Amino acid sequence: MSTETKPSPAPSAKAVARDAHWASKLARLRARQLPEYTLVICDDQEAKRHLDEMLRELARCRMADAENGRAHSDATAKAEEEVESAQEFFDNVSVELTFKALPRPILDGLIKRFPPTEAQAEDGDAWNPETFPAALIAAAHIERDDERNAVEGMSDEDAQDLLDSWPVAESNALFAAAWQAQQIVRTSTVDLGKG
Repeated sequence: MSTETKPSPAPSAKAVARDAHWASKLARLRARQLPEYTLVICDDQEAKRHLDEMLRELARCRMADAENGRAHSDATAKAEEEVESAQEFFDNVSVELTFKALPRPILDGLIKRFPPTEAQAEDGDAWNPETFPAALIAAAHIERDDERNAVEGMSDEDAQDLLDSWPVAESNALFAAAWQAQQIVRTSTVDLGKG
């Protein structure tokens, strides 16, 4: 009886190419960045109103250009400059909070850490609405310095303080922004039809 093993046959060139193709695709899939969602908070209502007004004026100028067969009028160029200036001012008086999608196991674990009470579950809650929002906001918040490097951001206590001290609509918007980051879908499907 021979203990010699036969060498396995060399894979075909087609199989090797297919493996390289899949390895490349898998590397791209693994390298994807998690989606982000940004909440913009502007207490200067005049800055917001002015920006909105300038955007409407720019849209009106572009529509007039299209209706008159013009590529780009002087009025449109002026409106673009005014929008840029209004946007810069708005950005300077606004605060942005950016939230990043959490990997599924982390989000699932966070939900499990804050289960609903029996009464909350009977009301249809999937988590404890008293404690989960602050935890999600803190976990999903991503803060960056001027060089765009991630730095320490919001704590659970910071998040709870904001939720408790802001008006209800703004508290809801804060939680909604953190939750929206978890809901962003960047995929689509291709219908190949029947046959």
